[in-house]
Amino acid sequence: METGLAARLTRISTQERYLIVPMDHGITLGPVKGLVELESTVDAITANGADAVLTQRGVADRVHPNKNGKGYIVHLNGSTVIGPDSNDKRQTSTVEAALRAGADAVSFHLNVGSNYEPEQLEALSDVIETAHTYGIPVLAMSYARGSGINEHDSESLAHAVRIAEELGADVVKTAYAGDPESFERVCKATVLPVVIAGGSRGADRQTIKMVRGAMDAGAAGVSMGRSIFQHDEPAAITRAVSAVIHDNATVEAAFEAAEFGIEVWTECAHNEYFAMFKRADAVISLWPEVYGSKPITRWENGRPENSGLQLALRQASIGYSLMRRILLGCGG
Repeated sequence: METGLAARLTRISTQERYLIVPMDHGITLGPVKGLVELESTVDAITANGADAVLTQRGVADRVHPNKNGKGYIVHLNGSTVIGPDSNDKRQTSTVEAALRAGADAVSFHLNVGSNYEPEQLEALSDVIETAHTYGIPVLAMSYARGSGINEHDSESLAHAVRIAEELGADVVKTAYAGDPESFERVCKATVLPVVIAGGSRGADRQTIKMVRGAMDAGAAGVSMGRSIFQHDEPAAITRAVSAVIHDNATVEAAFEAAEFGIEVWTECAHNEYFAMFKRADAVISLWPEVYGSKPITRWENGRPENSGLQLALRQASIGYSLMRRILLGCGG
């Protein structure tokens, strides 16, 4: 590997482990939570364990003053959810423009199995050739997506990551296969560092378990966007993910490292739901399989709409250690 390429890879990683936070969703989804005040989000995540952030080039001037010396990746294609087909990723920038924007690396999205695979394969190949001319690393976001394709099938994902290696990419991002055993097959399909996508935001414990499972399977880290930048506490969730990736922490140790304000978390019987209690804004997230049709119940002054947890919630006035014992008594 050439010196410049190797040096730039160290700018977007820590000891060959990657915690990348893509925030290019302004094109895909619009000005969603976490991207409106981009500056403060970038500051929070890069100050708490992220190795690099990733955006489209147009917002580079909002990133650099706030990234705390961490790496910067410019994404080179995109699409919107309101367009004809979100799988049709079109090139939005060039390697040269990314360099002018101060990028340490570039990324490109490939949907293997989609109707647009041939054009995207050709475009990614051209990007890699140009980027390597300048010693710029390429993160290939290689997904299995298309009609009749299971996006989490390990064989399809293994094919997708191998394509990235065959084209000459330096790091490859793909979806998680669902469990460590299946994802190990994906990681073994290539010698490239494999990082997983986070997908849409879910329960935090589920997210951390996914990261832990991916690392156990041989992944090199994550490229996780919405689960981090849309979080109520992006700094805390970044600390949790970083603890797993950079410190080899368990799920429980990662939660301790996160220091989620004064929240109490519990995983209840059969993984059916997670309940999050937060005194600051008093929001409870419940899963409907257990407590009915409403996934979210809001309450103030100790009276939730849902009566199923009223007793436990009232214990908050006694102390969080007691409430934690009550919650964990549900079977977790």
